[in-house]
Amino acid sequence: MSGLGSWAARRLLLGGVQVVAVVLLVFALTEALPGDAAVALAGDQPDPARIAAIREAMDLDRPAYERLGDWAVGLPHADFGTSLASGRPVTSYLSGAFGPTLLLASVTVVLLVPVGVGLGVLAARFEGRFVDRLVSAVTLGVYAVPEFAFGVLLVTVFALRLDWLPPTAVGYGTDLLAHPAALLLPVLVLLSRPVCSLSRLVRAGMIDALASPYVAHARRYGIPGARVRYAHALPNAVAPAAQQLARTVDWLLCGVIVVEALFVIPGLGTVLMNAVAERDVPVVQGLAVVFGVITVVLNLGADLVAHRFAPRAEVAA
Repeated sequence: MSGLGSWAARRLLLGGVQVVAVVLLVFALTEALPGDAAVALAGDQPDPARIAAIREAMDLDRPAYERLGDWAVGLPHADFGTSLASGRPVTSYLSGAFGPTLLLASVTVVLLVPVGVGLGVLAARFEGRFVDRLVSAVTLGVYAVPEFAFGVLLVTVFALRLDWLPPTAVGYGTDLLAHPAALLLPVLVLLSRPVCSLSRLVRAGMIDALASPYVAHARRYGIPGARVRYAHALPNAVAPAAQQLARTVDWLLCGVIVVEALFVIPGLGTVLMNAVAERDVPVVQGLAVVFGVITVVLNLGADLVAHRFAPRAEVAA
């Protein structure tokens, strides 16, 4: 336990360093963009005097390192600063938009695990046969389609041609759970690529596990085939899949941004795009911290799950 605690502490420390690096990189890139929030607020034909007044009112005339330092002081208190565009606290932006994004990501992950693992186990059970080839071909073909193109295809077919589902979430507000029809197409788009990668990874892990000596030994003892597959082989196939599931969160966060833009969902992705357009640096930095912390925590949890399911395998620190 002490060794596991030391490993977890090192991973948390490394994750903290990664979050700090992400914040600094986002701040530097945002500062490098042409113009700033004052230019965005001044309108299409800005007056230099007006821009200077707005910049002074927003403290944008101060050196960048001073503004970054003041912002970093509030982080331990969950204070992400104030939006330059509206004057509202950044936490109010995040709390208001967190619901739709969390709902999309949660529904996607809840469906991703059984569907991805189930397809992988099914393909491994019929290795080299028609079912295996069919699953492999479909998952490879779907994975090759970018999520934006796949979303446009689904909207064209199911919303515009067949009129079965709403094309966007306009008019539903942030209470998307009360309107499941508006969630169906976005969730399908978010599921498409992760399901393909997870199922192929589980398939490869199951095939290796079923060919291992300990599975052969279990069969010699007369253990039923279903128990061999699900109690002995599957846990060792799930170990790398659990790590891949956490890595998928990185893609899922980016995918949520694309899906929210496509289906007009008022989530964190929409807030991020608006903040970048308005050069609203505190909002962009706050989102970078949120995304970075979520990614670090989920990757740590995935490594712990991998250690639990496959204690034979060494988990890299």
